[in-house]
Amino acid sequence: MPSPGPEQLTGQLHGVLEPIVTAAGFELDELDVRVAGRRHTVKVVVDSDTGVGLDDIARLSRSASAELDQHEHLIGGSYTLEVTSPGVDRPLTGPRHWRRAHLRLVEVRRPDGTTFQGRVGPAGEEAVTMLVDGALREVRYADVAHATVQVEFRPPPDAEVNLLSPDHAQTENPTPSPPSSGEQR
Repeated sequence: MPSPGPEQLTGQLHGVLEPIVTAAGFELDELDVRVAGRRHTVKVVVDSDTGVGLDDIARLSRSASAELDQHEHLIGGSYTLEVTSPGVDRPLTGPRHWRRAHLRLVEVRRPDGTTFQGRVGPAGEEAVTMLVDGALREVRYADVAHATVQVEFRPPPDAEVNLLSPDHAQTENPTPSPPSSGEQR
């Protein structure tokens, strides 16, 4: 009987590992299985709204490894387990990613290729409030082709943090995002 392909194996392992990740208080952000001969690499990317620490990764690695050992028949060979959190270069693709990027500086590329940078404020299910060039602006996720967090080496300015606090953003009327032309930087 041939062994399952990486996609099928990923689906099977997702069902095995997701309950372990959830029980530990995290979300299974990504599961990637690579096959080289009879050797497998199982990469488990976990995240949470409160972040993931090194102790969390170590604890989760032990739990996931123990669970995979009980299901070794699925893998059918030796494997390497990598448990990690998403890197700063992960694109923001859903509302939960935007919520986790609160107060971070983000570069946004629109579908027409124009770009702008802004600081992330409150994120809803359809849009996020951002501080762009000193003004609060609502940016619909549907109007974002790609967005990534920019690395900063100092905390955000207090004035920007105050403008993006949930209390302040609810009392202000964020201006809707203008058409994408003319936004290029």
